[in-house]
Amino acid sequence: MTDGRRPVRYDAALAIHELTAADPKLGALIERAGPYTLKLKSQHSPFEALLESIIYQQLHGKAAAAILKRLLTLFGEIHPSPEHVLGASDDMLRSVGLSASKSKALRDLAAKTLDGTVPTLTPIRRMPDTEILDRLTQVRGIGPWTVEMLLIFRLGRPDVFPLTDYGVRKGFSLTFKKLPKSKPFDATMLAKPAEMLRRSEKWRPWRSVASWYLWRACDLYGRPSPPPE
Repeated sequence: MTDGRRPVRYDAALAIHELTAADPKLGALIERAGPYTLKLKSQHSPFEALLESIIYQQLHGKAAAAILKRLLTLFGEIHPSPEHVLGASDDMLRSVGLSASKSKALRDLAAKTLDGTVPTLTPIRRMPDTEILDRLTQVRGIGPWTVEMLLIFRLGRPDVFPLTDYGVRKGFSLTFKKLPKSKPFDATMLAKPAEMLRRSEKWRPWRSVASWYLWRACDLYGRPSPPPE
């Protein structure tokens, strides 16, 4: 990650130009994949974004969406505040389909939002990536991958490289490794994080853009692994 102080609305054309010049093989992927079309998601607060992330963890998208909808309905069709979550009984949270562990994670998120550990939207936009990671991973159920997705898709940080993301690892392998064409892709073909990190040094400060194209590589090779919602 960078220090996070580049403008949020970075120049995609400049990023693509510099990535192609730095790594022609990545440039060939970029040319095949076409324009960079990532659009930042709605300007939810960090609390709201992380609440949704916790709900969606380890669940099929439709099931998680149904739980989220029931939670919003529980609080009058609005996104609950930290105070709402802390004030809700265990039975109320269970009634919308939340497990005990997710209820505890949401309560911890709410408490850490109220005590300032989880910042609000305005200050988080000014924070370095590393500080955001340090703060948000203090919340129960929030790991580095979840924070990396927030940095890329919510805050528009340009130099985030999610080494543990399966789709990014698969896209890297499909792009840069010689793989048997007749064999279905499996976990043994995944690139090692150290190998990925070494090559990604030449992609700075645009590793978020490179990651987006690695997700696209999976689609191009007929082995879809879309970026997280």
